[in-house]
Amino acid sequence: MKLSTALDKIDEQQLFVPSFQREYVWKREAAKSFLDSLIKGYPVGTMLTWETNDPPELKGPHQYHEKQGAVRILLDGQQRLTAIYMLIRGSIPPYYTEKDIKEDPRNLCVNVEKLELAFYSKIKMQNDPCWQRVTKIFNKDVRSKDVVRELENRGEEVSRERDDKIDDNTHAIAKILDWNFPEQTVPVHATVREAIDIFYKVNASGVSLTDAELALAQISGYWPKVRDAFKCKLKELQGQGFELSLDFLVRVILGCMYHSGSDLKKLHGKEKNNETIHTAWKLLDEQVLNYVTSILKSHAFVDHTNEISSVYALIPIIVYCYDKNGQHLNEVEIRKIVNWFYYSQIRNRYSGQLPQKLDRDLRIVKDDKNPFDQLLSVIKEERRLKIIPAEFEGRKISHPLFKLACWYFKSRGAICFSTGVKLRHSMGEKYTLENDHIFPYSRLKTLGYSWGNRIKYALAQELTNRAILTKTANRTKGAVTPKDYLTKVKEKFPNALALQCIPEDPALWEEENYERFLQARRKMLSEDLNQFLNDITETTPPVIPTTLEEMIEAGESDLLEFKASLRWDYRLARVNNDLKYAVLKTIAAFSNADGGTLLIGVADDGEILGLEDDFGTFKGANRDKFQLHLTNLLNNSFNIVYVMNNIGVSFPQVAEKEICKLDIQPSTEPKFLTTKNKNGQQQQKFYVRSGNSSQELRPEEAHNYCSERFPRWLDLVFLATSAIIESCCCPVQAASLLYFVMLSEPSFSTQHPSWNHWAMRLQMI
Repeated sequence: MKLSTALDKIDEQQLFVPSFQREYVWKREAAKSFLDSLIKGYPVGTMLTWETNDPPELKGPHQYHEKQGAVRILLDGQQRLTAIYMLIRGSIPPYYTEKDIKEDPRNLCVNVEKLELAFYSKIKMQNDPCWQRVTKIFNKDVRSKDVVRELENRGEEVSRERDDKIDDNTHAIAKILDWNFPEQTVPVHATVREAIDIFYKVNASGVSLTDAELALAQISGYWPKVRDAFKCKLKELQGQGFELSLDFLVRVILGCMYHSGSDLKKLHGKEKNNETIHTAWKLLDEQVLNYVTSILKSHAFVDHTNEISSVYALIPIIVYCYDKNGQHLNEVEIRKIVNWFYYSQIRNRYSGQLPQKLDRDLRIVKDDKNPFDQLLSVIKEERRLKIIPAEFEGRKISHPLFKLACWYFKSRGAICFSTGVKLRHSMGEKYTLENDHIFPYSRLKTLGYSWGNRIKYALAQELTNRAILTKTANRTKGAVTPKDYLTKVKEKFPNALALQCIPEDPALWEEENYERFLQARRKMLSEDLNQFLNDITETTPPVIPTTLEEMIEAGESDLLEFKASLRWDYRLARVNNDLKYAVLKTIAAFSNADGGTLLIGVADDGEILGLEDDFGTFKGANRDKFQLHLTNLLNNSFNIVYVMNNIGVSFPQVAEKEICKLDIQPSTEPKFLTTKNKNGQQQQKFYVRSGNSSQELRPEEAHNYCSERFPRWLDLVFLATSAIIESCCCPVQAASLLYFVMLSEPSFSTQHPSWNHWAMRLQMI
C-alpha cells in the first residue's frame, strides 16, 4: 500500500486503529529517524492490516455502522503511520486528539541543501532559507525555487549545481508519498479474538510493546472499553497528584487476580477472566485505589507521585487492601504499610527485576499473616535498614533519601522559609514543591566547588545543601551569604530551620565551614530519619474487645478466676453457704492486687455451668433474688462505697447459659476478709492474687505488702483504730488493726497519749 493511499484511507474513514492498540508513544527523535529512513530509502518494516465487516472497538469518535461495509483495521504500524501523518498533513489523525500526543513532531525541519533533519531552533534556522518545515514541503507551501529565490534575495549567488541539489532534495522528500509499505493482511474471515492473537504474536518477539501493553490488547478483546475505563481512572488519580500509567494498572489487575507480578499471559483468556476482571476492577475503581492514595496522603505524607522513586511499591499495598475486600485497615496495619513503603523507596526495592520481585512480594501478601513485617525482612536480607551519615555524601536531590526527608519534614509541620506556608498542602495536577540551595552554588563555585572538581561539585549539589520551599525564595543567591539568609529565616520563623533539620550553630553558616555544615546536617538527618522510621510502628495496638468465650478458653490467670457457683454445691448436690467465702476471698485478692474478673457459673476447667442451680436456691428461682443476695453479701463484707465504685456486676450469656461477671477494680486501701475458724470464731485474713490463685498472707507478710502497696494507708490506720475501739463495733477488726500499728511503728505506744487507753479497752473487749 502506498503511503499516500494509507493517509487518504485514514481521512476517508476507511483505515482505523483498534482501541486495543496502545496510544501514540513515540518520542520526537523516533519520528525524525523514521522520516530519515524513508527519505534515504532504508527498510522501514511492514504494515499488518485486517479487512472486516465486524470490527472491534475503534479509537476516536467514529462509530462503525454495518452499512459502511468492510473497513481496514491497522494492527501493526500505527506508531509509524501516526508519526508520518502528522509530519505530512500537519494535523492530528482523526483517531487521536491533541492531548493524546505527548511528543508532537510537527516542528521537524529539513535543510533542503544538506538533507539534514532537526527540530526547529530559532537561532539556527530563522536566517537560513535552506531550513524549512517538513510539513510545508509536503503541502507544497514551499518549493525548491522558493528557497533559491530567498537565497538570491539575501545576496547569495546560487550556482546551477547548488540549485539542482536543492531541487533534487526537495523532490526526494516529497517522493516518500509514493513509498510502498509492504502490507501483510489477516484473513477476512478472522474473528476479533484471532486478530488480537495475531497482533500479539507479531509484537511478542519484538521490543516495541511492553508485556503489559500486549496483555492490555488481549484484555480489549473481551472488554473493548477497558482502555477508556483505565484512562478515566488515571485522570481522576492524576487530579489527586498520582500520575500513573496503563502499564501500572495492568500489573495491579494481575496482582489482585493472581498474586503475580510477571505472568501477564494469565490475563489473556476470555473464558477465565471476562467476569472476574470486571468484578476486580469495580472494587479497585470504587474503593481500593482511592483508599490507598488516601493512606499515602494522610499517613505517609505523599502528595504527588513525583515524590515516589518507584510507584510499583504501591502494588503490594493495593493487593493487600483488595484482599481485604476494600475494608478499612486498623492503625497498626497502616503504620506497618507506611514503614515498609518508606524502606522500599530508600532501599530501591523495585529498581531492577521488577516482575520477579513483585512475584515474591505478592506471594508474601497472600500467604503471610503479617505480610509487611515479612516484606521488610526481605529488604533487610538485601540491604541495611539503618541510615548512616555517609549515605548522604555527594547524593543529589534525585536520591530517595531526599524524598524521605521531604515526607519527614511534612510530618513535622515544616514550613517554607520565604512564605511561612506549611509544606503540607494539596498538590493536584501541578506539583509545586521546590528546593533551594542553602549555600548558593554561585558562591560555592568561587570557593572551588565547580565542574572542574568533580568531588567538590558533588558536595555543592548534595541534598543536604537543600531546603524545601513552596515557591522559590526571593533572594539574589549570589549577593546574600548563607549566614545572612539563615539568620533572617531564623528571625522571621524561629522554628523553621529546626523543622527541616538545619544546624542552628551560626558558626556552621560561614562559607568557609561549608563541609562542616554538611557533616552536621548529615548526622542530624540520619538520626532523625532513623527515629522517624522506628517510631512509625511503635504504636499502642488498637483495643479489640476480647469476647467472654475467648477469655474462658484462655483459662484462669492473675486477672481471671472461675467459680462454679455462689451457693449450690455440685459435689454435695445441695446448698452450701460456705461457698460464698471462696467468692469473697477472690474479690479481696483482686482488690488488694491489680484488680481482675470473677466469673460465677464457670467450672475450673472452663465448662459453662450457668446459674440455673444457684437461682434455684432462692424462692422464685430468678436472677433478681440471686443479685440481691450477692449485693448484700458484698456490702456486708466490704464497705458499701467501695462496692459501688469498684465492683461491677453483670449477667452475660455464654453458650446460651447465663453467668455472673464481676469486674473488680484495685482498691486504694487494704481489704481484709472476716471469716470463721473451725471453732466458729471470727478472724481477719488478708489475701492477694498470685498467678491464677488467691493466696493468704501471714500478718508480717501482709504488713510488708501493705507498706509497699498502700503506703498512705498506714498513716491513716492509727486514727481508724481509735474510732473502732471507742465504738466497740467490731472488736476483732480493732485487734487486727492495732496489731498492724504495733508492727508498723513499735515506738507508737510510748509516743501516742491514748495508747494505754486503747490497750485497756481492748482487754475489756
